[in-house]
Amino acid sequence: MSVPTWLFLATGGAVVGASFLLASAVTDRAYIRRIDTWGRPLPDAGRVATLAARGVGLLALAVTVVAGLGAESLGITDPLRNAAVLLVWVGWWGWVVLSAYLVGNVWPAVDPFRAVAGVFPTLDRAYPDRLGSWPAVAGLLALVYLEVVTPLADDPFLLTLVVLGYLAVSVAGSVAFGVDDWFGNADAVSQLLRAYGRVAPVARTADGLRLRLPGMGLTEADWVDGRDDVGFVVAVVFVTTYDGFVGTSLWADVARPLVGVGVPALVVYLLAMLAGYGLFLWLYLASARAARRTADTFVAPGELARRFAPSLLAIAAGYHLAHNLGTALSLAPTLAVVATAPLSPPPVAALPVLLVPGWVGGVGVAAVLGGHLLAVWVAHSTAYDLFPDRLQAIRSQYGVTVAMVAYTMASLWIVSRPGGAPPFV
Repeated sequence: MSVPTWLFLATGGAVVGASFLLASAVTDRAYIRRIDTWGRPLPDAGRVATLAARGVGLLALAVTVVAGLGAESLGITDPLRNAAVLLVWVGWWGWVVLSAYLVGNVWPAVDPFRAVAGVFPTLDRAYPDRLGSWPAVAGLLALVYLEVVTPLADDPFLLTLVVLGYLAVSVAGSVAFGVDDWFGNADAVSQLLRAYGRVAPVARTADGLRLRLPGMGLTEADWVDGRDDVGFVVAVVFVTTYDGFVGTSLWADVARPLVGVGVPALVVYLLAMLAGYGLFLWLYLASARAARRTADTFVAPGELARRFAPSLLAIAAGYHLAHNLGTALSLAPTLAVVATAPLSPPPVAALPVLLVPGWVGGVGVAAVLGGHLLAVWVAHSTAYDLFPDRLQAIRSQYGVTVAMVAYTMASLWIVSRPGGAPPFV
């Protein structure tokens, strides 16, 4: 007998609430600090490995451009045979992003966009402080919007045009403001993977590579500076949820009347994205305002929002794993075979596809819950670092815990729904 959806969602929300109660019982600051700061040094990969990674990134970009632009002439328009499609959606969005939070962020070494942009001279104009990470927010939302409303997953030529457009923007931004300022503030992909890297157990520090407990990079207080960084963290949580939601039957039921009265489908999807992101951001900022009231503190809501924001990335990582693990596993052998002969791959019938066992779906549910449980601990640790009074530290978490329960139930509902292609586009 299947479990009713309401019970499944209520159980998930209750797990997060119960984990908050359990975490609240841990009040020894020294013990919390030992967990947060535990680590072991690891041998450094070395310059040769770094150069090899950069070479792999540039080679992957070159193969993507050639296979994508030449898809028609080479006779490799089928997405399962096209290296551009497989490299972007399986190699990058699948395995590179998965590894960023499961192992460590290798993107700074691999990033071909930064490598190309670094070749050009720069005007070294000062990057406007008022912009902060907002260009990265806009870029991330735009990339996910294009992925949803256009056939980027199936059209190698269109996908490659987007990749080249992204490269052009990266070069232009780097020429104007310098490579470090552009990729450190405005580049959506670099910001995304840097944020996910905070969840990973392997991190690069000033002293070299270091092994730590998963998620403990989120407890560091200095890397989310203002509302722009808070906005980016919320965007990371939102875009994966949006990507899953638009494939559900509920979204079809919502969109159908609007499309039926003549509103263009692209506009409907855009409005849904903007409204959804606004709702997610409002909910989180409201939780910060609630934290100020429940903790009875003079700490400003903006500061509370900044300090608690990193905990949300554990939620985003868990949902990304649930949403993409099956595809990454099933198409990994396909990518491996096509990559050996990207311009003349075998026919589709000869390409291997891994048959993913049913229990992988359970791993996805566990990842969603595990991400939320980790987020609860990170918020708990942050509260004890922020407030000297133990009761005040516990009460400050009420608002963000409510937000986490809401995110949990939304994520679990989407994971429990049969997926499908977004309608009307």
